[in-house]
Amino acid sequence: MNDIGPDILFRVNRPKVRIQPSSGWTSLKLNEAWEFRELMLFLIWRDIKVRYKQTVLGAAWAILQPFLTMVVFSLFFGRLAGIPSEGVPYPIFSFAALVPWAFFANGSNQAANSMVGSANLIKKVYFPRLIVPVAAVMAGLVDFALAFVVLLGMMAFFRIFPTVRIVWLPLFLLLAIVTTLGVGLWLSAMNVQFRDVRYAVPFLIQLWLFITPVAYPSSLLSEPWRTLYGLNPMAGVVEGFRWALLGTEAGSISMVMLSTVVSICLLVSGTFYFKRMERTFADVV
Repeated sequence: MNDIGPDILFRVNRPKVRIQPSSGWTSLKLNEAWEFRELMLFLIWRDIKVRYKQTVLGAAWAILQPFLTMVVFSLFFGRLAGIPSEGVPYPIFSFAALVPWAFFANGSNQAANSMVGSANLIKKVYFPRLIVPVAAVMAGLVDFALAFVVLLGMMAFFRIFPTVRIVWLPLFLLLAIVTTLGVGLWLSAMNVQFRDVRYAVPFLIQLWLFITPVAYPSSLLSEPWRTLYGLNPMAGVVEGFRWALLGTEAGSISMVMLSTVVSICLLVSGTFYFKRMERTFADVV
C-alpha cells in the first residue's frame, strides 16, 4: 500500500461524472443569459447609437416612417377606397396600428441581421448568443416610445381620449414584443445558415403588412374567418391597440386568444431552434 503514490490513489478514487445532453428548459440556459444582462444593456445601447449614426434626421426616422405610411394609407385606402374606420378618423385609425407594426417590422429586420452583424464579437468572445437578437428587438422600444408620443398628440388633436381600457395596453405591447422576439429568433438563426434570408425578410415583412388589419379593420371578415385571422399574431396586437386606445369595436376574443397562443409558440420554438443552431454560429458566421 505504501508503494501506491497519491497520484494513483486520486485517479482511482476520482468521482465519475456522466456527461449527457440536457433536455427541456434547462437546455436553453436562460439563467446564463440573465447573468450577462449588463452585456445585453450595452448591446441595446450600441444598437440605438449605430441605428441613427451619421444620419441627418436621426431618431426622427422613428416617427417619419409610420407617419408617412399613414399619409399614404389615408389617401389611397381612406379617401379613394373608402375603407371603414369604425367611427374614428382614418388617419388616427391607421396610425394607431402602424405604431406597433413599425416596432414589429423594424425589430424583426434588425434581429434577422443581428448575428451576422456581430460576427467579429461572436468569433472572439464567449457569451450567450441569445442576447444578440434580443438586444436588437428591445432597442426598438425607443422608436416605439417616440412614435407613441406622436400618437398621443394626434389623439389629442382629434379630441380622442383614452378610457379605462388603456390599462390593457401593456399586455398588447407585451404580445407585440413576444411576437417580434419569436420571429426574430427564427430569422436570425436561419440567416446565419442561409444568407439569402436577409433578402427575403423585406418582402416577407411587406407581405405580412397587407395580411394584417393595419389599413382595414378585421370586422370586415365574418366568422369563422375572423377567428382564424388570429393565426396571424400581429392581428391580435393591432386590433388590441385600437381597442385599448381608440375605443373601437373589440376584436374577436377568440381571435386575440389565438394570436396569443401563436405568439407564444413562435417564441418557444424560435428559442429552441436558436439554441440548437447556436453551436455552429462561430464556425459559419
